[in-house]
Amino acid sequence: MCNIRSLFTPLLAVLLLQSLVVDVSAQGSARPWQTLTGNRPLVIARGGFSGLFPYSSPYAFRFAMVTSLPDVVLWCDVQLTKDSVGICAPDLRLDNSTYISQVLKSKDKFYLVDGVPTRGWFAVDFTLSDLSLVSLMQGIYSRSDKFDGGFPIQTVQDMATLKPPGIWLNIQHNAFYKQRNLSMRSYVLSLSRSVVINHLSSPEASFLGSVANRLNLNITKLVFRFLEPNDIELSTNQTYDSLSKNFTFIKTFASGILIPKNYIWPTDASGYLQPHTSIVSDAHKAGLEVFVSEFYNDVPLSYNYSYDPVAEYLNFVDNGDFSVDGVLSDFPITPSAAIDCFSGLGKNATPQVRFSVISKNGASGDYPGCTDLAYQNAISYGADVIDCPVQMSKDGIPFCLGSINLLSTTSIAQSPYTNRSQTIPQIEAGRGIFTFSLTWSEIQSLTPMMSNPFSKFDLLRNPEFKISGKFLTLSDFLALAKNTSSLTGVLISIENAAYLIEKEGLNVTTAVLDVLSKAGYDNQTSMKVMIESTNSSVLMKFMDKKNYEHVYRIEEDIRDAQDAALKDIKGFADSVVISKASVFPVSGLFLTEGTNVVPKLKSYGLSVYVETFSNEFVSQAWDYFSDATVEINSFVLLANISGVITDFPQTSARYKKNRCLGYKELPSYMSPAAPGDLLQLIAPTALPPAEPPNPVLSESDVVEAPLPSFRATPPPTPGGGAAAVPPGTSKGLPKIGACSFLTSLAMFFTILLLL
Repeated sequence: MCNIRSLFTPLLAVLLLQSLVVDVSAQGSARPWQTLTGNRPLVIARGGFSGLFPYSSPYAFRFAMVTSLPDVVLWCDVQLTKDSVGICAPDLRLDNSTYISQVLKSKDKFYLVDGVPTRGWFAVDFTLSDLSLVSLMQGIYSRSDKFDGGFPIQTVQDMATLKPPGIWLNIQHNAFYKQRNLSMRSYVLSLSRSVVINHLSSPEASFLGSVANRLNLNITKLVFRFLEPNDIELSTNQTYDSLSKNFTFIKTFASGILIPKNYIWPTDASGYLQPHTSIVSDAHKAGLEVFVSEFYNDVPLSYNYSYDPVAEYLNFVDNGDFSVDGVLSDFPITPSAAIDCFSGLGKNATPQVRFSVISKNGASGDYPGCTDLAYQNAISYGADVIDCPVQMSKDGIPFCLGSINLLSTTSIAQSPYTNRSQTIPQIEAGRGIFTFSLTWSEIQSLTPMMSNPFSKFDLLRNPEFKISGKFLTLSDFLALAKNTSSLTGVLISIENAAYLIEKEGLNVTTAVLDVLSKAGYDNQTSMKVMIESTNSSVLMKFMDKKNYEHVYRIEEDIRDAQDAALKDIKGFADSVVISKASVFPVSGLFLTEGTNVVPKLKSYGLSVYVETFSNEFVSQAWDYFSDATVEINSFVLLANISGVITDFPQTSARYKKNRCLGYKELPSYMSPAAPGDLLQLIAPTALPPAEPPNPVLSESDVVEAPLPSFRATPPPTPGGGAAAVPPGTSKGLPKIGACSFLTSLAMFFTILLLL
């Protein structure tokens, strides 16, 4: 089951790395660090780039070296085979990271592991020759399996031939091997004669003590690995919690400790951070370096981090009180960028790139959308533009709310107003309780509700504030924005205008114009006013407002746009909002190829904003490595978009200050993800099924009838089953064309495919 792509020569690997890795160590070391040595924290790649590729596969090792800081350290959990060969595998049992159960059927065994009865396929029962036909697979089932089956099990020597900047060997079960007459001590001492081991870790104090006098400690650092606080360390019969209070003892056989991140930043039962402990400063005082484990981009983080892994790393290396000496990660690109590009950035750091950060219902990733809290925090997080999706109350008050259906954004299902539900096909399928069925006073009595778009993945947003905040009228929203010097503009979105006029007697466009005028936005120039709609007929109502920016939102994913359609759009809009998939189409959660939609729109003088950027990793293609910053970087640098629309504006605002964008040469960990590169690494039989192409935006998608004439008195049956209003949605599809951008990773993929 070995794939020829896994058979790299050392020479090609060295040439590849020399050509791609940009040495940014000078910039990274210029600032002071609160580590023990004062040096920049280490990035340790657990099994290589195991967040994407199978653990310790050739792709994983090489990709980690290409996309990380120049001094990245490759980590290998060493397991011994029956003939005493050290292989890299994350666990004693091989069945969770390889296809051994299919190749060597009925060869599983039953053992006691640390006193726990355990059944599986153990390395100790097979020689390296036995394992030669066993290939690797992704051991975490929530990750992509498209790279499985193409790589043989790697020995420690195989990893060493790559000549990585550093090698870290972890010996997790020395006692287990000793019980089977295999000596991990002898193996390590023998290996050290031919391989430079930079770090050697183990949770067994006796093992580290047994090799301390035989290794050159100027070359090999011994690191005591802590397990969970209540676990027992075998040789001392003490809990790891008690050992964490006795660094004087640990210093006798180790120069550092490796601890799970909850030792430093514990979380409460609700998933929120507690104050940090003193363990880092205590260890530093004892002369011990502190390395931290359990960093994964694709598992729920503490709610304090808003699903942003860069924010988590910064909390360990750049919190103002201390910095850990290294982090162990499955996604080494993320800590590399956090350390070099985003650490030490003050609130007033100079932006390195120009694009607009536009909120989506305010900071709705952290607070109920369109509430005072969502808007206030969007401003404090650094949004350039805050948005108000305008809805109308029964008594004609325009206010901000993300949906015209109150069931999706408020507590109305538990209110006395449930008898006001109705079905209006012109607005949406299914029953709803719509804003125009309640007065503004009644709406104010409702409780806001947090949006949780990824709840089916058990990813909830900031539950502590899930029903916090209050709704704002459009007038209140404009007053808030006008009193904020950091904003460059406001975006006002108007939908369902034709229905509201014709069926409910509510002239939303006139109401918005009136509020804007009364708020003093007509003649001022300091605050840009953006009017957004999927309906050209709405934007036409604002055409005499020459100082406003008219924003046309194309609802559907498109692959291209006809010139006639773009000429029509240019007649009533200054800018366009399109989906992420209209820029970089996705198939099976992999980017396929770039489109020319953005440059084509720009060629007509239209600014291009893209939505919606969320931090939750399930919202991103595999190509972005479960890191929202990688996604933003790709759209900004590769597609050259004018702005992002995001429910987590803090992440995008931080990206604008990205130090690495000011470097003479862009570091590899800040290179954009090129569409189609990862797909090329997948075996043809494992490729995701092709999806039908998105449509092309045509002139008929854009042209629509004008808004109906306003009648002051609504019809007798508001919300009734009248004929549907002519649709005004835009459908656009970017033309599929070869991407003209060359990333620093392109040669990596080219060489892989040639081998």
